[in-house]
Amino acid sequence: MQAIEDLLEDIGSIVWGPFLLIPLLLGTGLYLTIRLGGLQFTKLGPGLALGLLRRKDRGAEGDISQFQALTTALAATVGTGNIVGVATAIGIGGPGALFWMWVTGLLGMASKYSEAFLAVRFRRTDSAGEKSGGPQYYLQHGIKHPIGKVLAIMFAIFAVLACFGNSIASNVEGSFGIATWVTGAVLTVATLIVLVGGIKSIGNVTASLVPIMIVFYVVAAIYILVVNVGDIPAALGLIFTDAFTGTAAVGGFAGSVIMIAVQYGVARGLFSNESGMGSAAIAAAAAQTSHPVRQGLVSMTQTFIDTIIVVSCTGLVIVTTGTWSNIDPETGEQVSAALMTGEAFTHGLPGQWGHYIVTIGLVLFAYSTILGWAYYGERNVERLFGRAFVMPFRILFSLIVFVGCTVRLGIVWNFSDIMNGLMALPNLIGLLILSGLIARETRWYLKHDPKLLASPEDIELFMAGRPEWSEWKAGDRIGSSHGKMAP
Repeated sequence: MQAIEDLLEDIGSIVWGPFLLIPLLLGTGLYLTIRLGGLQFTKLGPGLALGLLRRKDRGAEGDISQFQALTTALAATVGTGNIVGVATAIGIGGPGALFWMWVTGLLGMASKYSEAFLAVRFRRTDSAGEKSGGPQYYLQHGIKHPIGKVLAIMFAIFAVLACFGNSIASNVEGSFGIATWVTGAVLTVATLIVLVGGIKSIGNVTASLVPIMIVFYVVAAIYILVVNVGDIPAALGLIFTDAFTGTAAVGGFAGSVIMIAVQYGVARGLFSNESGMGSAAIAAAAAQTSHPVRQGLVSMTQTFIDTIIVVSCTGLVIVTTGTWSNIDPETGEQVSAALMTGEAFTHGLPGQWGHYIVTIGLVLFAYSTILGWAYYGERNVERLFGRAFVMPFRILFSLIVFVGCTVRLGIVWNFSDIMNGLMALPNLIGLLILSGLIARETRWYLKHDPKLLASPEDIELFMAGRPEWSEWKAGDRIGSSHGKMAP
C-alpha cells in the first residue's frame, strides 16, 4: 500500500509541478480575467443577487433552477477539501499556502464563469430529455478541429475516474468512534436513494442541505475568530509573509520552500473550488437560464463562496489558534491534516464541541460532495457510452462510496489530486482556445443587461443578429429534437 501511495505522490508531483498545471491554471485565470475586464469583481454583486436571491430565471429552459445548479456545484466543492484539504495545504506548504488558495480562487472565478458560459452555450438534450453539457461537449463542439474531440474524450475519461474519490472515514471514526464500514454503509444507502431520482432529486437535496451546512460551519468559525480577534492581524501577516518566503522546518513540521507553498496552495485550491477543472460546468448546463452569461455569473459565485468564505474560515481558524504547527505528543510529529482542523476548532470552542462540529461538517460536506460528483460522473458516462449506462453507473458509484470510506487518506488525496489535474488540462486548453467567443458575447450581453434584469423577450430582441446567439439557439433546438449527441 505504501508503494502505491509513493507512486501516486511521484505522479502528482509531475502533474502539479512548476512547469505544467500550476502555470497553466494561474495563467489561464489571469488571461481570462484580463479578457473579461475583471468581471469577477465588477459583476459579483449581480451574480450573487441572481443566484441567491432571485434564484430562478423564469421562462427559461433547463432541468433545475439556477439556485439548485449553484448548490449542486457547491455540494461538489464545499466538501472535505474545505476542511481536510485546507489543513493539508497549510500542514505541508505552511500558512502561505492559504494565500495561494486565495489567488487560485480569485483568478479561478474568471475560469469558472467561462466554463459555465460554454456549458450552457453548447449543451445538448439526452434521450431522457435531460440537459447535458460541460467540457465533454463544449470542447468538441466549440473547437472546430479534431483536437476538440480528443480533448473532450480525455476530459470525460478523467472525470469518470475522478468522481470515485472521497475521504471521510478517518475523521468520523476519530470523533465519534464510528467504524469506517458503518460510515460507508450508511453513505452508500443514502447516496443510492438520492441518485436514483437523477438531477432533480440531487438538486432538491443540495438546495436544502448546502445552505444549512455552510451557515452551520461558518458561524462556528466566525465565533472562534471573534474570540481570537487580537490574533488575526498577526495571522494575516504570517500568511502573506510565508507565501513569498516559505516556512523553516521546526519540530515535526515538514518545512516548505516557496514552491511547495504555491504547489499545495494551488492544488488544494483547485481541489476545493474546482475552478478551471470544468466539473462545475456540468451542473451549470442543467440550469434554467435564458442566456449563458447569466449562468456563468451565477456559477462564478460558487468559487467566491467556497474559497473566499469557507476556505478562509478554515484557514484562519487553523492559523490563529496555532494548531498548524502543533506536535502530536504520541508520534512527536506534526498533527495530521485529518485531525488538524478538528484540533483548531476544539481549541477555539468550549469543551469538545470543536471536534463534533468539524466531524458533523465533514459528514455533511462529504455527503454533498458525493452527490455532486456522482452527477458529474454520470453525465460523462452518458457522453462516453450512452444513456443506458447511467443507472448501472449510479449503482456502481454508490458501492464505490463504501470502498472509498475504507481507503487510507493519503491514497485518496493523491489519487484525487492527479485526476483533478488531468481533468483540468484539456479544459484549460479549451478555455484559452474559446476565450474569444466568451469575451465577445459577454461584452455584448452585459452592454444591454448589466444588472441581469432583462426578460427572455428583451434578451431575444437585443441578442438578435448576433451570430453566436443564433448558433446557440439552433444548437439547443438540434439537441432537443435529436436526442443524445453521438460521441
